[in-house]
Amino acid sequence: MIEAEAVVAAGTLKTTCSRDDLLRGLGIVSRGVSTRTTVQILAGILLDATGGKLSLAATDMELSLRTTVEAKIESEGSVVVPGRLLLDIARLLPETEVSLEHRLEEAVVEVRCGSASYRLHTYNPEDFPRLPDTQGVELHEVDRGTLLETVARVSRSASRDESRPVLTGVLVHFEPGKLVMAATDSYRLSVKETSLEGSVPELEAIVPARALGELARIAGEGEKIVLGVHENQVVFGTGDAWLTTRRIDGQFPNYKQLVPDAFEHEVPLPREELLDVVRRVSVMAQRNSPLRLRFADGELVVSAQTQDVGEARESLPASFGAEALEIGFNAEFLRDGVDSVGGETVRLKLISPLRPAVLQGEGDDFLYLIMPIRLAG
Repeated sequence: MIEAEAVVAAGTLKTTCSRDDLLRGLGIVSRGVSTRTTVQILAGILLDATGGKLSLAATDMELSLRTTVEAKIESEGSVVVPGRLLLDIARLLPETEVSLEHRLEEAVVEVRCGSASYRLHTYNPEDFPRLPDTQGVELHEVDRGTLLETVARVSRSASRDESRPVLTGVLVHFEPGKLVMAATDSYRLSVKETSLEGSVPELEAIVPARALGELARIAGEGEKIVLGVHENQVVFGTGDAWLTTRRIDGQFPNYKQLVPDAFEHEVPLPREELLDVVRRVSVMAQRNSPLRLRFADGELVVSAQTQDVGEARESLPASFGAEALEIGFNAEFLRDGVDSVGGETVRLKLISPLRPAVLQGEGDDFLYLIMPIRLAG
């Protein structure tokens, strides 16, 4: 069971650590610092010196990040300091030891490194939010590379529109031998199925896409990531860093119903060549102008035109022998789709100009569905 983790009472923290270790720790937790809040304490990083280690934590109430760094603890205590400011200072310090001393009576932390000295005003650690306790969560190991590859290929389809919170998340579903992730912003859909070794319990959660992006950022080393789900929290651990995030409440769309059962055409195309063409032609798809794909007579013509700007057109061979078909897509969405398909070949599955299209690689473990744009004329 997750219980509230008590914040250590304020004390006269005094500690010394290497500048590189401090910078690494700050780099991990600083992305949890809130930049949009009027609650000052959320702009801070909690420093807690106990048990021979310096712990760092930050939260914006949606996501929290924690880690520890090796340090020489001369006096135990905790204090909250301005997070971004301390990170900026640490980046500029020479590569040597850094001492941090909390002067309680002055409500400042003194940062010393060589001849450099800074005094930062502090916040009361008793006002810092209580973070979920990871000790009570049942944790399970997942291969780091497998999880992060799945996140990278799926999460870009999550919505950025906060008015529909469920769509800003990624559906993460574990079942025996398999991990399934899905994300959609209602204009496109990504689904990735990944085989898993070992025993993984059945669990499902809608995890904020932003949290998974942060996980990918901090999970730079090691073979395993541990994860657990409890009530309204999802917990990830990697190395000595911990990320906790709220689960998104709500019903994720039944994505299986969104994928057509059959298609009229399946066109294999060289992925890298198609991606390059789409990137080049997209330069002229401005002001929401669509990217046009015209299939006819053994070739694909990709074009874009924006009034008062210009137009672009490029072709590549395509094994298409049916009646000509022209379909329009959002240029960014199509580029993302082609980019996220693995392998050398992308299979573009089509029905008609007004029905969804699906992009897949050489296997069926990943699909990217994209809604078309109605073309004028």
